[in-house]
Amino acid sequence: MRMNGHTPGLSNLEDARQFIARAEAELLKLTTLEARARWTYSTYITTDTELILMSESERLITATVRLIHESLLFNECELPEHLSRKLMLLKQSLSVLFPEEPELRLDLLRTTISLVTTYSRSRAHIQYPTQEELDLETLSERMAKSRDPEELKGLWLGWHEIGKPLRSRFERLVKLSNHGAMTQGFHDSGSLWQAGYDMPSEAFRMEVDSLWMQIRPLYLDLHSYVRRRLVENYGEVAQRPDGLIPAHLLGDTWAQHWGNLASLLLDRDLATDRTINDLLRAKNLSPRDMVRYGEEFFLSLGMDPLPPAFWCNSLFEKPRDRDIVTHPSAAHIDGDLDVRLKMCVDATGESFKTIHHELGHIYYYLAYRAQPFLFKRGANDGVHEAIGDTIGLSMTPGYRRAIGLCDALPDADDDIASLLAIALEKLAFLPFALTMDKWRWDVFSGAIQPTDYTQSWWDMRAKYQGIAPPVDRSENDFDPGAKFHICANIPYIRYFLSHVYQFQFHRSLCRASGQTAPLHRCSIYGSKVAGEKLKSMMAMGCSEPWQHTLRKLAEEPALDASALLEYFQPLREWLREQDRGDTPGSSVKDAQAQETSYDSRASMISVV
Repeated sequence: MRMNGHTPGLSNLEDARQFIARAEAELLKLTTLEARARWTYSTYITTDTELILMSESERLITATVRLIHESLLFNECELPEHLSRKLMLLKQSLSVLFPEEPELRLDLLRTTISLVTTYSRSRAHIQYPTQEELDLETLSERMAKSRDPEELKGLWLGWHEIGKPLRSRFERLVKLSNHGAMTQGFHDSGSLWQAGYDMPSEAFRMEVDSLWMQIRPLYLDLHSYVRRRLVENYGEVAQRPDGLIPAHLLGDTWAQHWGNLASLLLDRDLATDRTINDLLRAKNLSPRDMVRYGEEFFLSLGMDPLPPAFWCNSLFEKPRDRDIVTHPSAAHIDGDLDVRLKMCVDATGESFKTIHHELGHIYYYLAYRAQPFLFKRGANDGVHEAIGDTIGLSMTPGYRRAIGLCDALPDADDDIASLLAIALEKLAFLPFALTMDKWRWDVFSGAIQPTDYTQSWWDMRAKYQGIAPPVDRSENDFDPGAKFHICANIPYIRYFLSHVYQFQFHRSLCRASGQTAPLHRCSIYGSKVAGEKLKSMMAMGCSEPWQHTLRKLAEEPALDASALLEYFQPLREWLREQDRGDTPGSSVKDAQAQETSYDSRASMISVV
């Protein structure tokens, strides 16, 4: 093989520059076309839009695989750091490395798209209290509000049934994606995902485990309190002898967020009189009005208004005449000003938070749009997810009063109610996010075989989350397939990391804004100094390793959970006071003993 008159390994610096310039121009064009096709498909699911997306995706994937292969010519070339980084990022630009064989590449593409299509069109068949068919949105609303354990079990079972027909396609996805990863020198697809964090895979896994060990004692306190209160409310239905919490009682389809339990768990004298839902509904806000609130936060930091293309092309309401991918998402169509939000917005606190989260992606896209194509990414996936959530931590009562969504500031005594509600969303989520990718890493590596998919899934969820399914499960089920990101093959550890990054970023930006309030009461709303610090970090894209980005924004040398622990410290003290030790598993000591039993169960994974 020859390229520009040079043999492999002997290409010169100018060849490398020309190759990268050509690759970036080609990929920008094809990425834009694929992004338009993906947007059309996700907002209008039909056979035609699916085929169009498949065609554009295949063109982009084929070109990327070809360019990755060509880039190997420069492996032995001495290159400036920025060129070496671009070549590395090119090789890591796909979360799935598609096989070089055309028939296998098309097979993997079809498998991936069909998984998303089937999931997005799925409906749950419910048997109790009446027989009916529900889409995910309606089912999730029911699970959030219902306090009937039998109804909750029926809803949980109805949605988890959708995983069964997806199992064989997921197995195929694993086999084909591993094949593609191995042809590019990775051990498997899991090691490809881990390689995107500017450190060796083993070091990255150790970093993740170290973070979890920092956070775990606080999570055990929360788990103990929630379990005890559920037993008080549901009796024997919630009281398992192994100390695990039945998943269907946690107010969420996947038991990943527990925020819907807040009204059940909070004592009357801790609950606030008017929720943000009430205040939003009282204003009779349209979906566009809701998004304007999110934009206004970023404007208060000194950032620019969202471009006209955003308001022209975004989708804020679910169409009545067609299927869409309902999962909220932000899109960067052309690498420039064509940024879009797809979200079914309603006048609720959940939508309010999600808007700020997704606009964090949007403003990140806009901040790094001047970077070369291969640097038009977040410092890493976790940092990208953390930006909007960092803003979310500033949505304090003080912020809400400033924008007219709060009548008066609550007393400091009410902080516990607010912190508990936030912990039910963010702290409860961390072990779920960890489980998602630890399970898939083991699936990709072969440590978990298809014959053990469901058993290993629940072993891990017991180990990290301390939860169990409401009924016995078997390998006829495929419960991981009830989660969108599993079917869409989207790496999930980014969300775990983002829930650590956001507290580090929040602490640093609060300090920059000159505030001395406790972290849980600090808001950077209106601080141009904090906004400039945030914007300058975002403008870097991924032009430097994420560790440099962390130092620039957080002014700390490493990822660390101390800011998260500082934020929740008042809550932890309160949780310890509530731990009367009067029910099995209610104390931290009991919870730690349960963790040992989870470890024992999980160890079966490697020998079954």
